[in-house]
Amino acid sequence: MQIDLGKYQIRSYELKDKFALTKYANNKNVSQHLRDSFPFPYTEKDATKWLNLTCIQNPELNFAIATKEELIGGIGLMLQPDVYRYSAEVGYWLAEPFWGKGIATKALIAFTRYALNKFDLRRIFAGVFEGNAASIKVLENADFIFEGRLRKAVFKGGIFKDQLFSQKLSVPELYLFDNKNNVYLIEDLGNENLFSFISENRKDGDLKDEHIEYYKSALNELIKFQIHASRGLDYSVCYPRSSFDKRSMMWDLNYFKYYFLKLTQTPFNEQKLENDFNSLIEFLLSTTTDFFMYRDFQSRNIMIKNDKLYFIDYQGGRKGALQYDVASLLYDAKANIPESVRGKLLKYYYSRLKEDIKINEAEFLKYYYGYVLIRILQAMGAYGFRGIHENKTHFLKSIPYSVNNITHLLKENLLPDGLDELKSALMNITQNQLLKMITTIEEADKLIVSINSFSYKAGIPGDLSGNGGGFVFDCRSLKNPGRYDEFKSFTGKDKSVIEFLEAQNDVKDFIADTISLVKRSVNNYSERGFNHLMVNFGCTGGQHRSVYCAEKLAEYIKQTFDVKVKIRHTQLEKKVN
Repeated sequence: MQIDLGKYQIRSYELKDKFALTKYANNKNVSQHLRDSFPFPYTEKDATKWLNLTCIQNPELNFAIATKEELIGGIGLMLQPDVYRYSAEVGYWLAEPFWGKGIATKALIAFTRYALNKFDLRRIFAGVFEGNAASIKVLENADFIFEGRLRKAVFKGGIFKDQLFSQKLSVPELYLFDNKNNVYLIEDLGNENLFSFISENRKDGDLKDEHIEYYKSALNELIKFQIHASRGLDYSVCYPRSSFDKRSMMWDLNYFKYYFLKLTQTPFNEQKLENDFNSLIEFLLSTTTDFFMYRDFQSRNIMIKNDKLYFIDYQGGRKGALQYDVASLLYDAKANIPESVRGKLLKYYYSRLKEDIKINEAEFLKYYYGYVLIRILQAMGAYGFRGIHENKTHFLKSIPYSVNNITHLLKENLLPDGLDELKSALMNITQNQLLKMITTIEEADKLIVSINSFSYKAGIPGDLSGNGGGFVFDCRSLKNPGRYDEFKSFTGKDKSVIEFLEAQNDVKDFIADTISLVKRSVNNYSERGFNHLMVNFGCTGGQHRSVYCAEKLAEYIKQTFDVKVKIRHTQLEKKVN
């Protein structure tokens, strides 16, 4: 075996290593930090015995760290037995003349990656004797995390010492970094992530056993981040906040309010909603929040390389509650995990969590769905901003799945008590015809023509197809029936208003002109296989002229073309709600 480290390498031991091994291992500064099986003084006889052993070892577990000319150290594994068979302990040493050059860190990083893949391991750990600051630094630089201290567990040199244990997290390797210029070189983990793997191998919406095993592995690793990585972590350097505190939560909730509720024209009472936001935050912060919160623990941030999971995009991590990251993974919108599977995975996570910390299941579940809610709202804010505001189709396609999740939470009464205004807004979202259009457009087998009437005071409706919009016709130049008392309670769908408008010559010309323009696009879009065309009619109040024109165009297109017509009167919907 050989692993290239540039000027250095990890390779199999060779019998000719005897002289270099004797020369460098016979050093008390080296042996004092190693187990007694690494003797001092270290003789040629010891070297010969060791090399004979490594040359017949199967599987090969111990290797030399070397230059091109000679051995300068060693690194190896101790595979664990029985129920610990997916774990291994790593050990290493380096000749004193080569200390302080970063060689041990490079060797440990490369060897850990090799060992995880070669032996199908789930855990690699290292034990360090008390006082060995250099080795602790090597482990930290190689992304091992401090797990614990066995007090006075080691008897070495006539005294008892503590032993410190560290463990490797499955994150990309950081090769080089330049703090001055904010540049770093990080490992490329390829293009396959958990979401893409599931999407390509899914049948009829169900998850295969293989998918579920990956999710269980992800939850196992999540606990390492949440519990073990949290110990000794300096949260003061977390960005933008050291914890998922009241301000962080309010940012997320306002993100949802301004970029989803307002952009989708969902009705709500501003002050009542603000009160509910504060009540929700107070509730969420009343549970324990002393763990590492990954922040964006979802299927697109879990990479798969050589059948092993690696984790990325944790730069928003901070101190927070355990429930948030579990909610992020299990309610990941487009991953669309079936509810029955969510329940099983949640139970699995909890059973594993109990092995690491004492926790009350009822207390955990009491807050869980509150964190599911705030995670979904944060995600919907992102879908609104990126999808509706910035017209990025990828984000729009996630909205129907989030709406389905909200529908489930409301139907099963899983949300925290109170929050009446927020629940009312969520109910309006589940009934929003505009949002339901997203799925319809994506699955359409022929052109869909969406025709909307709107009030200019409320704004032009957003295009949720991802195409960025379509026709917008301004009806305000037409005579307004709303100025007459006898029409104020009626709409452009009522007979009296229709007769009034059709008596105006300019209305007939306006309709003829819009039909002339729109029918060209309908013909062209149909021929090119497009799936959506949007047409908007606006007037002052969105009640009379725009409604009438939208209805007239819809009637013409239905009679003339083999397309699907979806008509929506945005202002009339608000009055019904």
